[in-house]
Amino acid sequence: MTNIFNVSIEKEQQLKARMQKLGVDNKEIEESFVRSSGPGGQNVNKVSTCVLLVHRSTGLSVKCQKARSQGLNRFYARRLLLDKIEKMQNGFVEEKRKRIEKIKRQKRKRSKRAKEKMLALKKQKSEKKKNRQKIETSSLD
Repeated sequence: MTNIFNVSIEKEQQLKARMQKLGVDNKEIEESFVRSSGPGGQNVNKVSTCVLLVHRSTGLSVKCQKARSQGLNRFYARRLLLDKIEKMQNGFVEEKRKRIEKIKRQKRKRSKRAKEKMLALKKQKSEKKKNRQKIETSSLD
């Protein structure tokens, strides 16, 4: 198997599996290369390493210039495009859903028992800290 994207074969296979799962075919993706912008010197000015992908059936487009090599940018751009397609199909990506659920849990009010337990632990810690303080010694005259 040839390595198209300048990444490990496992990562390439995962990308292809994800494309199949989402129903995206390489024939639907229009790929073009443009010159990157920003720092990079001669490489940026001479080589078209920035990748522009357009998914014809959904109209989504992605531009990637994360890495200095064209192969890596092709890989990253495809991953970004798949993220966008997944977001469009499922509403939002699984990671965002997990983050939202975590925030909801944090904002939820504690039960009375949980509050009491937390306050008891705080009191216990404060007692422990009090016992660590320096003991004042007075003269034994």
